[in-house]
Amino acid sequence: MKSYVRLAGVVGVVLIVSMYTILFRNRHVKPHTSFPKGDADVVRRLDSIEQTLRRLEKLMEGSNVDNGTLNKLSPDMAQWKSKVVVPKLYPNSFLFAKWGDGLSEKEQKEAESLYQIYGYNVFLSNRLPLDRKLPDMRDSRCLSVAYPQDLPSISVVLIYLNEALSVIKRAIKSVMSYTPKHLLKEIILVDDHSTYNDLGRPLQGYIDEIHKDKPGLIKKVWHHRQMGLSQSRISGWEHATADVVAILDAHIEVAEGWAEPLLARIKADRTVVVSPVFDKINFDDLGVEKYLPAAQGFDWPLWCMYESFSAEWWRGNDNSRPGKSPSVMGIFAAHREFLGEIGGLDGGMTVYGGENVELGIRIWLCGGSIEVVPCSRIAHIERSHKPYALDLNPMMRRNALRVAEIWMDEYKKNVMIAWNLPLQDHGIDIGDVAERKKLRERLRCKPFKWYLENVYPSLATWDDLLGYGVMRNSLLRNLCVDQGPVPGTIPILYKCHFQQPQHCYYNQEGEIIVGGIKSHKYNQNRCLVDPGSSNTPTLLDCHLAKRNQKHMHWDFKQGKEIQNKATKRCFEISRSENSDYQYVLIIQQCTGQSWTIEHLITTL
Repeated sequence: MKSYVRLAGVVGVVLIVSMYTILFRNRHVKPHTSFPKGDADVVRRLDSIEQTLRRLEKLMEGSNVDNGTLNKLSPDMAQWKSKVVVPKLYPNSFLFAKWGDGLSEKEQKEAESLYQIYGYNVFLSNRLPLDRKLPDMRDSRCLSVAYPQDLPSISVVLIYLNEALSVIKRAIKSVMSYTPKHLLKEIILVDDHSTYNDLGRPLQGYIDEIHKDKPGLIKKVWHHRQMGLSQSRISGWEHATADVVAILDAHIEVAEGWAEPLLARIKADRTVVVSPVFDKINFDDLGVEKYLPAAQGFDWPLWCMYESFSAEWWRGNDNSRPGKSPSVMGIFAAHREFLGEIGGLDGGMTVYGGENVELGIRIWLCGGSIEVVPCSRIAHIERSHKPYALDLNPMMRRNALRVAEIWMDEYKKNVMIAWNLPLQDHGIDIGDVAERKKLRERLRCKPFKWYLENVYPSLATWDDLLGYGVMRNSLLRNLCVDQGPVPGTIPILYKCHFQQPQHCYYNQEGEIIVGGIKSHKYNQNRCLVDPGSSNTPTLLDCHLAKRNQKHMHWDFKQGKEIQNKATKRCFEISRSENSDYQYVLIIQQCTGQSWTIEHLITTL
């Protein structure tokens, strides 16, 4: 409201001064007439006012005044303009949660539209310099390391699908700026069948400009159909000609000194595959957030995750030293020939997910090792959504089952349990695995048991499970046991949707785990407990419940009752009287209700 009042005042001044100007200028004055000093001052002031008014008129015609025009206005007018607040059009958009103040409606619409397409702030990326310098996130000890002069040459592969043009340009620019010229042999762009027009001629134009000074530096590989991440990495590796190939995403910016630490480790041992530390580029404001060095692991569904380095690494008290890693997250560097010797990447992996875990397992089992090198840092945009599909679960599940079948021996059951699939006849086509199994035999790779014992001992093996999946009472088959609201400790009955909150696990100790089971020994599950003092069942941390001797052990046979071993009370359902739910879970004297669990590992 105040803005409108101020605007009305300005308009009033405009009208008054305009009338005065007309009256004064209508006097019959010759161009070079001399005036008394007072009249001359008036003329000069009126000229200045007239110029400002003309600019004000343009400002009032619309909101499309650029910053250059605004700066030419008088200071008072610029200050008035800066105080005009445009409401956010997308208050629920993640893009505008912490960013976007001061944008016009037109700019907000453009920014949100681009964000929905790409999953990060392309509007802002298009306005940032291509050669922006990232903050140096390295440990101070990295700066004093002297690397050999005769390091191996490097081919840098940038993979993308419908990436923003400015993001690709910035990735290329950073690689050119921060990779020693005598080491950088080529940059290979692998386009997995992008459909956006600006990745055709505009990108080629940028490459042509680079080739004026550096002929042939950049190669382009374009897939005639979408083939997925694994095949894109294979294409990049196949076209590489340097000693070392670094396979990166295209939504990255390499930092100063990123290449030398990686190349030095590979020069010392051609069988080590190395990864930089990824710093996070925020998807909204494109600011860079420092990440601490960490190993790269996975859970049993084969989703990637960060892991702590070993206790031995931490005892060294030197955060600049490379640390062993169970796997890689998809950005890595390897000796090009060694990568070929162990089978490259699995071309049978489709679309997205699992291919990096497969490579990590194979490297360790077949004669190599993996390290994260903290002195090498790359900033990576963490998208809010991926370009391949809104729901990546179906292809991720398929790829995980393929990895399990080829490499995990008897432990492949853990992958099926993690995806809540039956151990037999899951019905998912994982492709032909015969050639990859022959590769394993030819390379004389170690068994997966060795990997668990020597590389990834924190990965739990779930050897004591008897049954898993959704748990239902025979009286109401459309309702399942559910972990209930989180955070919370009271399980509920809820319409069956068969997702993780309803996954239950029964083990040899008689524990019933509700709401998913953790893949690592250092994590805690939640166990069903009879509180003893009431008839409301609770969920407690299993280790804590055991230490405090809670009533957490149950007798259960498939199609029979669930009875607590200590209290002899049963886990049952009852019609609700004081709850939002029509039926509730209770602990009471047994009435003969029966339960089933979805999948059996052994006969209960």
